[in-house]
Amino acid sequence: MWIPTEHEKYGVVLASFRGTVQHGLPLEIGDTVQILEKCEGWYRGFILKNPNVKGIFPSSYIHLKNAHVKNKGQFETVIPVEDSVITEMTSTLRDWGAMWKQLYVKNEGDLFHRLWHVMNEILDLRRQVLVGHLTHDRMRDVKQHITARLDWGNEQLGLDLVPRREFSMVDPDEISVTELYRLMEHRHRKKETPTPASTHHLFVHMKSLMSANLGEELEVFFHIYDGRENRPLSERFFVRLNKSGLPKSPEKTERQCTLFVDLGSSDLRKDVYIVVHIIRIGRMGAGEKKNTCSVQYRRPFGCAVVSIADLLTADSKDDHLLKVYACNTESEWYQIHENIIKKANSRYNLSGSNTGLAVALQLLHGDIEQLRREYMVLFTRGVSITRKLGFSDVIMPGEMRNDLYVTLEKGEFEKGGKSVARNVEITVYVLDIDGQVLKSHVAAGSGEPGADEYHSLVLYHNNSPRWAEQIKLPIPVDMFRGSHVRFEFRHCSTKDKGEKKLFGYSFVPLMQEDGRTLPDGTHELIIHKCEENTSLADCSRYLKQPFSKANLPANNQTLKGTKESFWITSFLCSTKLTQNGDMLDLLKWRAHPERINDSLSKLKEIDGSEIVKFLQDTLDTLFGILDESSQRYGLKVFDSLVHIINLLQDSKFQHFKPVMDTYIESHFAGALSYRDLIKVLKWYVDRIVDAEHQDHIQQVLKATEYIFKYIIQSRRLFSLATGGQNEEEFRVCIHELFMSIRFFLSQENKGTSPVAQTQAVFLRTFPSVYGELLKIFTVREVAGFVRETLGSLPTTVHADCPLEAVKLQCIAKTVESQLYVNPESRCILLPVVLRVLQAHMQEQRDLVMCARILTSMLSLIKKEETVTAEPVVSEEVELIVESLLAVLLRTILEISNRPQPAGPSMRLQFQDVTGEFVACLLALLRQMSDRHYQQLLQAFSSKDNLRDFLLQIFTVFRILIRPEMFPKDWTVMRLVTNNVIITTVLYLSDALRKNFLNDKFDYKVWDSYFYLSVIFINQPCLQLESFSPSKRKKILEKYGDMRVMMGCEIFSMWQNLGEHKLNFIPAMIGPFLEVTLVPQPDLRNVMIPIFHDMMDWEQRRSGNFKQVEAKLIDKLDSLMSEGKGDETYRELFNSIIPLFGPYPSLLKKIERETWRESGISLIATVTRLMERLLDYRDCMKLGEVDGKKIGCTVSLLNFYKTELNKEEMYIRYIHKLYDLHLKAQNYTEASYTLLLYDELLEWSDRPLREFLNYPMQSEWQRKEYLHLTIIQNFDRGKCWENGIILCRELADQYESYYDYRNLSKMRMMEASLYDKIMDQQRLEPEFFRVGFYGKKFPFFLRNKEFVCRGHDYERLEAFQQRMLNEFPHAIAMQHVNQPDQTIYQAEAQYLQIYAVTPIPESQDVLQRDGVPDNIKSFYKFNHIWRFRYDRPFHKGTKDKENEFKSLWVERTTLTLVQSLPGISRWFEVDKRELVEVSPLENAIEVIENKNLQLRTLITQCQSRQMQNINPLTMCLNGVIDAAVNGGLARYQEAFFVKDYIMNHPEDGEKIGRLRELMFEQAHILEYGLAVHEKFVPQDMRPLHKKLVDQFHLMKSSLGIQEFPAYVRASPVHFTNGSPRTCRNSVPNIISPDGGRGVTRRSYPAVNRYSSSSLSSQASNEVSNITGQSESSDEVFNMQPSPSTSSLSSNHSASPNVTSSAPSSARGSPQMAEKHKHSRENACLSPRERPVSAIFPNPLDPAQRAPPHQIGDTTLPRSDPNLSAPDKAGSSAKNVRSQSPVSASRSPQKTTVPPFTPSPTECQSTSLVSNSPVLSGSYSSGISSLSRCSVSEASGTELPAGDHLPHTLPPPTTLPNSVSSSSDEPIRRENKTPPPYSVYERNNPRRPVPLPHSLSIPPQVDPPALPPKPHQLRTGSMKLDGTSDPRVPRPRPLPRKVSQL
Repeated sequence: MWIPTEHEKYGVVLASFRGTVQHGLPLEIGDTVQILEKCEGWYRGFILKNPNVKGIFPSSYIHLKNAHVKNKGQFETVIPVEDSVITEMTSTLRDWGAMWKQLYVKNEGDLFHRLWHVMNEILDLRRQVLVGHLTHDRMRDVKQHITARLDWGNEQLGLDLVPRREFSMVDPDEISVTELYRLMEHRHRKKETPTPASTHHLFVHMKSLMSANLGEELEVFFHIYDGRENRPLSERFFVRLNKSGLPKSPEKTERQCTLFVDLGSSDLRKDVYIVVHIIRIGRMGAGEKKNTCSVQYRRPFGCAVVSIADLLTADSKDDHLLKVYACNTESEWYQIHENIIKKANSRYNLSGSNTGLAVALQLLHGDIEQLRREYMVLFTRGVSITRKLGFSDVIMPGEMRNDLYVTLEKGEFEKGGKSVARNVEITVYVLDIDGQVLKSHVAAGSGEPGADEYHSLVLYHNNSPRWAEQIKLPIPVDMFRGSHVRFEFRHCSTKDKGEKKLFGYSFVPLMQEDGRTLPDGTHELIIHKCEENTSLADCSRYLKQPFSKANLPANNQTLKGTKESFWITSFLCSTKLTQNGDMLDLLKWRAHPERINDSLSKLKEIDGSEIVKFLQDTLDTLFGILDESSQRYGLKVFDSLVHIINLLQDSKFQHFKPVMDTYIESHFAGALSYRDLIKVLKWYVDRIVDAEHQDHIQQVLKATEYIFKYIIQSRRLFSLATGGQNEEEFRVCIHELFMSIRFFLSQENKGTSPVAQTQAVFLRTFPSVYGELLKIFTVREVAGFVRETLGSLPTTVHADCPLEAVKLQCIAKTVESQLYVNPESRCILLPVVLRVLQAHMQEQRDLVMCARILTSMLSLIKKEETVTAEPVVSEEVELIVESLLAVLLRTILEISNRPQPAGPSMRLQFQDVTGEFVACLLALLRQMSDRHYQQLLQAFSSKDNLRDFLLQIFTVFRILIRPEMFPKDWTVMRLVTNNVIITTVLYLSDALRKNFLNDKFDYKVWDSYFYLSVIFINQPCLQLESFSPSKRKKILEKYGDMRVMMGCEIFSMWQNLGEHKLNFIPAMIGPFLEVTLVPQPDLRNVMIPIFHDMMDWEQRRSGNFKQVEAKLIDKLDSLMSEGKGDETYRELFNSIIPLFGPYPSLLKKIERETWRESGISLIATVTRLMERLLDYRDCMKLGEVDGKKIGCTVSLLNFYKTELNKEEMYIRYIHKLYDLHLKAQNYTEASYTLLLYDELLEWSDRPLREFLNYPMQSEWQRKEYLHLTIIQNFDRGKCWENGIILCRELADQYESYYDYRNLSKMRMMEASLYDKIMDQQRLEPEFFRVGFYGKKFPFFLRNKEFVCRGHDYERLEAFQQRMLNEFPHAIAMQHVNQPDQTIYQAEAQYLQIYAVTPIPESQDVLQRDGVPDNIKSFYKFNHIWRFRYDRPFHKGTKDKENEFKSLWVERTTLTLVQSLPGISRWFEVDKRELVEVSPLENAIEVIENKNLQLRTLITQCQSRQMQNINPLTMCLNGVIDAAVNGGLARYQEAFFVKDYIMNHPEDGEKIGRLRELMFEQAHILEYGLAVHEKFVPQDMRPLHKKLVDQFHLMKSSLGIQEFPAYVRASPVHFTNGSPRTCRNSVPNIISPDGGRGVTRRSYPAVNRYSSSSLSSQASNEVSNITGQSESSDEVFNMQPSPSTSSLSSNHSASPNVTSSAPSSARGSPQMAEKHKHSRENACLSPRERPVSAIFPNPLDPAQRAPPHQIGDTTLPRSDPNLSAPDKAGSSAKNVRSQSPVSASRSPQKTTVPPFTPSPTECQSTSLVSNSPVLSGSYSSGISSLSRCSVSEASGTELPAGDHLPHTLPPPTTLPNSVSSSSDEPIRRENKTPPPYSVYERNNPRRPVPLPHSLSIPPQVDPPALPPKPHQLRTGSMKLDGTSDPRVPRPRPLPRKVSQL
């Protein structure tokens, strides 16, 4: 049976358990489980990280741990009983674990590895803590280390800052908010700014000396030297080196490493150096022979110097190689380092080019104890300490030091009867009072142990040597008295065995008779002659002699006169001995009572360090004097005491305060002193007001704290001694003293007066007296003193008075004092404190201090609440609320609205004070109970006051919610804030209901309330969904979901509003909508009725809810643009679709209403907008600009324009789209986009407001700016033709305003655009059709097909790859068939991509022969609405012998919603048309295209455009080869047989056309072979011969013996169906032998389908996507095409095929022989052909055509009056324009109507070749080469009713004599139509084209082409039925335009 567990509540899994049993819970090793029940070796419970899944598991798998249980029962929480640091470590490591893996996924390798190391380190430390074997100090260090690591990791991972006290996490509920804030702030600051250390230490490690010529031992001395004052700062560090230059004792690290300790910050300057002196120990001369002498001397070797400043920048323990210098003359040795520092180069040089001293130098910071912890290795291995000369900046009590430093400066010696100067060596000894040498008390420096004696340097032959060697004599204090130092002088002979001969000595006693030590400074010692060592044995003899020349009695002239002297400098650093006589006199006052007065006066002049040395003795002396003669010396003693007390305030001696405190507690014995002290203090206080000089009195008041300590201690001693006598007298004295103090404090003075300064001094020290008074007086008495003292201060003080700030500081110290902690005293002091605080905060003064006081008060209340009685706390809270709440709110408001100060330090302070006040407010509100709130609300005298209060507190709460209120990682603080806010709001909402409803309704308060609630719910820190599960669980356990609480509150308040709801419609729609975006189901359920309510009320009021709709839409959009783009936002938006979509509650509610239809329609609109906005949001998250983003923006933009008619939104999105295009460098699309806005503006002077990035300006100016920007972008996008139109429009405007300067610029710009059209190369884009199928695509793409304009150089494969990159989850479909419904409905993404061919609209330009290809290329690929795609297939049974019989082509024509290019690179397909091309039509088309290709190549070859002849060779070979192998013969078999003709009588005309084309092809091939023979290189002659032979075979196979006359007459027809004049009017008869003329390179055509051979194997190529043209200069993507229908076996049709057009006027069979050359002329491309080959010379009377005929023929055009069906020859509708053909001229003897090749003639609009829509191969892919050929051949004129081009008589040869001028009129008329002319007439309102993004697709009835501008210019031609078209351009019509 399962029993609930009592104690077994929490455990850790020891081994993984699979949970395979019934109800088993799978466990992983290391999981923590909470146990609910147990049963026979099994537990039932759950894993803590997933509490929802419960199950059973074996108890043996669990290690139980002790735990606390909270809320016992169903919802109990278990907290393990373990060190809080362990708990935190465990949970933190769990959180990190998940994030750490994510780092790997995101490829953040660096942080991944660093975190890995830190996690391992924490685990290791955790083990140490758990084992529990650490000492207390070590445990503390480990915990500190752990928390530092945890904080580092949290910061790196962006987790929350954890508030801690003593390494353990703090529960925010258990401490005051103010305290929590302080903890957070402290941790935050610690993270930001480490405080610089004040003490520094230099670590030196001597490595080696590198030098070539060593061979002797060395001594190296380091010391720190002040270059500014030219004195050493430290003692010396001494290292001995062996002969190799390495340390002598490498195993003893303390001999080679040292720490120069206690350097102050002032010592880290550039002019402080590390100086190294190196001494060699050996022979006198470095180069002397070894055997001369065995005695060794200390001799100078070299010196090195390095500046300490260099170490500040160097990396940690850098090795330095110091250069070693030697002095030029030995006598300069003593100052070599100064010379090096001063760079006096003449006095020193490098001791050797390769001599260097290797040293490690490192600066360490912090006190020595800290270093011991941080650099433990240094201290355990051993390091010697090298001290500063003198005391450090801070002297610590208890520090023992007694070092005498003696520097051997210089000597003056006589020659001593020698011819040369002496080599002097000094030996130093220290001797005690008995004359015994003190062992080991002479130290050359730290690092080496002390020796018994010291030998100085020897300077060679120098009678005035200067050594400057410092030695240290660490003599114990007790040995100082009677000891002396002896210096023995010896001459070191270099000859006689090198012995050292004594010749004199000096000595100096260390202490004088009166107990003073040897004074610091330089001493000139007397050299006593002595040659025997024995005479020095008894020191008592010579000690009686004088030692210093300064001490000689006046009568001793003999010694004074001697020249020999020896100078030393001494410096004592002692904590026990003094050199000061005055100090000694004071301490020995009883010996000389007469000197007391003098000694007390001199005390102030004694150095502070001397006084603190003898602090206790001095104090005993002072109180001894006071006890014995208080009347006489009372004032002096008091002043001396004040001097000593104030001395301890100095930072150097502040550490001696505890020494004085100890003295007062333990050693002070002046039981009677209190009377004198009180009396003197009162005497001083009484004199304050009248005294002129306040300085001394201020000194007295500074010492008040310690004076009171002495008074109180003295009184306590007296009470103990006498049993409490004179108690009343003492109290009276104290009361009188306080009365004097109050009197002086109550004086009103100006802020700068001396008395005011004295008052300030007293107030600063006053709080430190409280603790002392409490030792004798009761708490209430002391509180009374304080209250009266503070209350006596003048209240009307000027704001700028410094006393105010001091008063506040005094209050702050009072609140922080022990006195205030006691509730009894607090109730007395609180009113005083609050009064001062209120006054300061109302005037916004000293806010930092006010915040500090408030913080302390509120922290204390929180602590008291947990300890003492509730009523006391409650009263205090009441008092604070009453006096400070309102002013606190106002202060926060004012601070928040102030502009932030500039300096960083100011800003920090500013931030602090805001944060502190906020914390105070929160703490106060958290302390308030129901009763407090009731009292607060009842206290307001009027409704207005209550209203102001509510508005104020709501505004403050809104400020608190701001994200910038607290740093990002302060989640703990934010949650506490929110908890307080929601609690307060719940209290205040009652007041709102009671006081501001019904007739007392106040909109402003309610609005503020709702606004606050909405912001509250939307805070990022409350969005629990974004947190980790553990964090979410913690927050829910502690606070619940505060969003839901607030949501319920909103709902309840809304329900109370009644009819006042109307005031909030539509204003609150947006804010409430934001709330619904929170993915919290309960919250959403609460909000839905509010929306329904709003719609209902709005319907009642105005009969519709347009306002609701408008507001909803605006808000939805603005939520997007606010960039609420965090990761959760996609879900947030998804959640609103159910809200307005199939969400039951709202729809059900609406369906019950009378207004259900409009309601549901609103929901539908909003849902559609939501879908688009969602897509937009998602797309915008992606990094780079891609089609998805642009497509999405276009979709949204059109939605705003068409469905919602929101003009401002529309314009905003125009600009967003424009920016996207610019970023993607889609300049043409950017121009079209901006044109949409430009279109909305007029050329008017109406002022426009500032909008987006536009300034305030007139409409004209904005439109001008837009025009210029668009022109610039069209220019960058190489769309110059469109730019020209805008240039013209701007030029017209400038002209109308007579702004000729800008007009000129505009015309020049226009001209430059024309130049660019002619001179610059334009790439021809590819177009691709893309289908997006499947439900996974964004809404704007789903199950739609688009045509996309590719990027430059982008081919199908590249485009396909790009699309797959944009949609990485999409599947590419491998076929081109339309997908079925399963694909449409699939939960996937399918992409179907293939290339399509554009069908240009501007056929007119394209079919003119004279138009350069540069111009044509624009019309081929711009303003394209329709695209074509061909797919070959077999219909019926496929004839294996001849597959052409059944080869049909399925032709798909796609019409777009807008033309390309436009505002996007892709547009949706609006309409698909599918037609089938019959095998016969297909054959005609293929042969036409091949003929056209042949013609082009032949022409190029003739005009020498081709670099080589290979393309022509390949093309000829392909055609002839295919024909020979059955190509054309297959066509004959298929279509020329009787069966076919009988079965398809309607195809008679087409069969005739095919036969005609086949003959034409044969003729072209014959001509081509002739040209080929002319140009073929020698090595290809055999191939040419083969081709000629094969051609004859082909002819015979076709049954051609002689060509029909009409073919002979004009074998190579016009490429572009319009006859045109040649550039040179003189006929240029071109034969295969002499091709002349220059042509332009023709652009590749748009026909991309391949046409390959008629042979059987060609059918395999049906599915080829790409084909390569024979012309080697271009390769284009081909579509799947009827490749089997070609005339070549191996090659597909050249993409160079331009649009073909009707063939030229054909000659009659009876043409005169002399005209036969015209056959050759006609073979040329139309550009090359002479005029005569096309039409007769207009000057030839016999053959002159009527003038109108010439005009019409030259400029064929469609009649504008024709209806569309008349113009369109459509096979689908059988609307064909028949042209009668004379039977006698026709070879078939039948009337053959002009052949219309395409079954899709609805696309090729007219038989007229320059129709405004498309013709020829552009529309259908079949060359319309022969459209006019038959009618032209017939020679008969068409009836007037037929609007076909007028034909011409057969061409005749022009006589050579004709002058070129005769052709001038025609040539002039034939100029290229300007590009813009096509558009000018289409837009009669003004010459700006409707942007193609908004233009309408072409209808079946296309508009007539306008007359060409050159007709207007010449005046020679008029339009049929129209008047002179040169009319002025109409002004734009005014219309409603946006105000933007």
